[in-house]
Parts: sequence; structure tokens; C-alpha cells
Amino acid sequence: MRSLRNTFSNRAMDRRTLLRGFGATLALPFLDSMVPAIAATGPASKTPVRMAFCYVPNGIIPKDWLPKTTGFGYEMMPTMKPLEPHRDEMLVLSNLAQINGRALGDGAGDHARAGATWLTGAHPKKTEGADIHAGISVDQVAARLHEKETQFGSLELGLEEPYLAGGCDSGYSCAYTNTLSWRGPTTPNPVEISPRAIFERLFGDGETTDPAARLKRMAQDRSVLDFVRGDAARLSTGLGARDKNKLDEYLEAIRDIERRIQKAEQQSTTIKMPLMERPVGIPESFEDHAKIMADLMVIAFQTDMTRVITFMMAREGSNRSYREIGISDGHHSVTHHQNDPEKIAKTQKINEHHVKSFSYLVKRMKETQDGEGSLLDHTLLLYGSSIREGNVHDHHDLPLVLVGGKGVGIKGGRHIRYKEETPMNNLLVTMLDKSGVAVEKLGDANGKVDQLSGV
Repeated sequence: MRSLRNTFSNRAMDRRTLLRGFGATLALPFLDSMVPAIAATGPASKTPVRMAFCYVPNGIIPKDWLPKTTGFGYEMMPTMKPLEPHRDEMLVLSNLAQINGRALGDGAGDHARAGATWLTGAHPKKTEGADIHAGISVDQVAARLHEKETQFGSLELGLEEPYLAGGCDSGYSCAYTNTLSWRGPTTPNPVEISPRAIFERLFGDGETTDPAARLKRMAQDRSVLDFVRGDAARLSTGLGARDKNKLDEYLEAIRDIERRIQKAEQQSTTIKMPLMERPVGIPESFEDHAKIMADLMVIAFQTDMTRVITFMMAREGSNRSYREIGISDGHHSVTHHQNDPEKIAKTQKINEHHVKSFSYLVKRMKETQDGEGSLLDHTLLLYGSSIREGNVHDHHDLPLVLVGGKGVGIKGGRHIRYKEETPMNNLLVTMLDKSGVAVEKLGDANGKVDQLSGV
């Protein structure tokens, strides 16, 4: 990557120009000043296509999720209402299935199989030991292409602490419920839930493994921006008005994330929690935690540090409670509602709470400029679950929404109903194809899905 001192000797700014200061390195967003340099390198350097996969556990209440009509003009059901402002950028997809999430002779364990199959389409081996086996996930197929072009091949983020070891669901290893991302059939990628850890990974000293510089900055309670301020000022003098505004917005977004992480850490030392230790740097509420992670995702994409992210809003089978919306019952518990209206209402409220946090991520991507469009235009953003309804643990007609992708021809605003039992992996293969990754096979895929581009 190029530092600022080499920038102005060229006719145009390099895409990988960095702001540098003592112990800190900061990548830049896509600026107009970079366009000539990018154009000169040929078609391979066009605005990159990103992919993100956002997962919610335990399924949904179908009647409050799925539109009754297809095509344009469908009525948005209650659980989806937070996404109404983004209707034109989203596709509701129905009748896609993860058939390998079913028992297929292995008995109970639908939650473990759901987590393991969502992005792999592979039936996981039933074991609580070290001999786990699933399949490579779609994000890692994409990461293999991009890992030589970006600082991180992929990021794996979450909002709930994973179980450490052993069995988590009827004879299945916790590895299956803890992550969506599999580097290979026997190698699950761990999920990071700490905003501080992600921030340090993205914006710490990228040229050394020595933690001394980071520790010094943290001890002085200073922002990473304080260390690159001089470099930023020199860069700003050579930019046009639009690029200056874009740079200012980007730097303020980073400072805002730092403020919120620091606030969470301060609360961690001042608020007493009975019978448990509060993780440092992790916000108190689900919503605040989700927002910081969403902002980090946006900046990671904006600076081209990675092009692939998985994001688990909770681990599969989660029994987390959501007291901030008045629900003290565990999520998993209320999904086993047995047609109890009160439990159904609580489940729907949790589902809508998750969608609200996802809508914030969509909003941030939509308002972030990226090349000739928005970051959302150049991102394929999939939201959903590998269980249709928690009360019956089914794996057909999965709740799925695809958002963004205008830059690769995706035409939103519609509900698309596919043939029953269409493999969800057909969608994943199509997403790979749209992002420039050609694969012949992924899990149980038997083709591609049509209609994403309106035909």
C-alpha cells in the first residue's frame, strides 16, 4: 500500500493510499481523485463488489414475514416494516430451502444443522468431538479470490459470545452453532463480537505485530485520528471540495465509533453486573452493539479492507432475552410457542427488532458514496435464517431478503417466489457469479436462480 508521501508525485491518487501516524495506519475511502489511477489499471480495478451475510437464529413467524403477493407492489408484512424505506433496493425471496439442514436420519439437532448449512449447503457430521465436518462456505469461496487484493480476506462478526467447546444441540458440536463461516469442511472461522477488537484489527498498526504502539495510544486515551491528523491535513489540501467533504465524513465516522467504544468501556467499569463479568468494549444493549458493528462493516467495505463479511446477530439456537424491548423470556424458548398467542407475539417482536438493526446497516450503506453510486449499489447483502419457523424447525421456504447490488444489475422492489424446494445454494452461486467469482458447484446447488435482474 502507498503512503501519503508518495501520493502527489503521481497524476492521480492510488486506491491504496494510507494516512499514517505513530502506531496508526488508516485506509482511505473511494475518492474521485482515485478514478484516473483506477481507470489506468484496466477493467480489473473497477469499483469492487462486496458480499455480506447477516444471520438471525430460530426462524421467524411466517404470517408476519412473507408477502401474500409477488412482484412489485406487495404489501410489506409487520416484521419487515423497518425495511420499508429500502423497498426499492431489496428483493424478498421465497421457497428457497436448505435441505441438508434436515435430519436425514440423524435425529434431533436442527439448530446446529441450520447454522452449519446456511452458507455451505452441506449436511454436517453429527459429533460433539473434534471430528466436525461440514463444507466450505460461500463467503470463503469469495474470500479466496479477494484475499490477495485486500488486507483481510473476510471478517466474521457477531453479537453473542460463542460457546467454547462440547455439544450444543442434541449431539452436535458447538462449532456448528457458533459460526456461519467455514474455511474448509473441518475448519470453522471463529466469530469476533468485540467492537474494540475489530477496530484495533482494522485501524491498529498494520505493519507490525508488536502491540506496544497500540497500548501506548490506549493508555493515553487518544483517538487514532490524533496520530494521523497531520497526514490528513496535508492530503486535504490537494483534494477537491467533494473529496474533502467525503474525507471529513469518513474521519468523523471513525471518531464516532471510537467515542462509542470508549463509552462502552467506561460503562463496563462503572456499572455493576451480578454473577458475571462485563466484556470490555461491548455495549450494554443489542441495538447499540449492532449499530457499532454495522458502522465497522461499512468502513471496512468503504476502505476496501475486505470485500466479504459474515454477521451473526446471535448464535443459532440462541436463548438471549431482549429486555430493552420488554421481553425477558429467552428467544429460543418463545419460538417454541405451540400456538400460544403471547409467545407468538413475543417472537414476532424479536424478529422485528432484528430487522430494525439490519435496516440501520442498509441505511448506512445506502448513504455512503462509493464510486459512481452508493456502497449499497456495490454490495450484495443477504439477510435471513436457515430455519423457517422455530416452532417446527423446518428448513424450506426460508426467510430471505437480498438487498443492494444495483451496480451488478440487481433490480429491487419485488417479491420473487421460486419453485418449491429450490436449493438456497443456487442463490449463493448466483451471488458469487454476480460478484465475479465463477464456481461450478457449492454444496447442493444444482444451478442458478433467475429473476434477480428482473428477467
